[in-house]
Amino acid sequence: MERPARATNRETREHNERLVLATIYDRSPISRAGVARLTGLTRTSVSDVVEGLLASGMCREIGHGPSTGGKAPILIEVPGDARLLVGVDLGDQAFTAAIVNLRGSILQRVDVPSENADGDEALRLAVDVIERVMGLAGGPALGVGIGVPGLIDARAGMIIQSVARDWRMLALGRILEDHLGLPVYLANDCQAAVLAEHVFGATRGPNLIMVKAGRGIGAGFVINGEPFLGDGYGAGEIGHTVVDPCGRTCRCGRRGCLETVASVPAVLGDLSDRIGRPVSLGEALDRHQRREPLALEVVRRAGEQLGSALGGLVDALHVRRFVLAGAMAAFGEPWMEAVASAASDRALSALAADTTFELGGVEDVVVLGASALLMTRELGLTLHPHGLPEREGVGER
Repeated sequence: MERPARATNRETREHNERLVLATIYDRSPISRAGVARLTGLTRTSVSDVVEGLLASGMCREIGHGPSTGGKAPILIEVPGDARLLVGVDLGDQAFTAAIVNLRGSILQRVDVPSENADGDEALRLAVDVIERVMGLAGGPALGVGIGVPGLIDARAGMIIQSVARDWRMLALGRILEDHLGLPVYLANDCQAAVLAEHVFGATRGPNLIMVKAGRGIGAGFVINGEPFLGDGYGAGEIGHTVVDPCGRTCRCGRRGCLETVASVPAVLGDLSDRIGRPVSLGEALDRHQRREPLALEVVRRAGEQLGSALGGLVDALHVRRFVLAGAMAAFGEPWMEAVASAASDRALSALAADTTFELGGVEDVVVLGASALLMTRELGLTLHPHGLPEREGVGER
């Protein structure tokens, strides 16, 4: 059996740089000594890396922390404006591109309607929206992160299939890299969205499931601190699980998929049938907010259908934290409670008892998630759960 090759000096330095940068990013403000303790690196190694980060503008010194008896430590941080990110959501209804800083704040954005665009027209529209927002950046961008509905080969930057756009085997990553001269990272929109919560959210644990429910329904997974994509990159395509074989025809061609009973179109279709005329999402939200019985019933039933499907995920993965995002999250607590209750009813009680459901973002979760994908991949950041260990730095020597 061959022995594994030893890391070269260059590989060791790159590893140390990424480890130090991730620690400063996550634990700011922190001293060099604090970084050394958290990473296990020597203070000399940490100081060498920090000097390089300071020179490149990735870090900055922000003053002194309190002394514990000796010389007051100098605290450092990764400023949000150290680099600019381009995050893109090639959604069903609109294409959105935004300039995002390293802390998840959107600085500029461009939105263009995209509902009727497909094929080459949709590709031209995607390039246009990215170019337009980059013109507003005010500085060089680190790269471009993109979330796309459909089946995505993230490693190859390939859209295997996106039904809404009639894209099949489209090498979008390579096309855009050649055109823009920047690194481009692709992910399924739900797989991107979960990174928005994992990277930029206030709480970070090792495991997380985000369910994005809008025109379509999908899930994104973070398992042991890393995105889980599945063997063929299709993890999370729960919207096309058949829940009623005799139900409505889904846009995928089959009958009774989860999307046909639990998505925004399902809610609007049900309300429209009951009222006798077309109902917009705005009207549905208004009726629900005014607690009209019919709107409450339709939304509750959609939530129960989604929750029934999620009960299987509770049992299969035993991930304790679910975040519900997308347009359906605009219906708020009543919808979320219906989802949580139905999931609890369908799951093993011992597992359901310590599973939590919370509302996430209605807008921009894909843009922010795509930005987080770009940031973590391009800078090589591996971000650990918050609070393990506790934030350090203040009072360090």
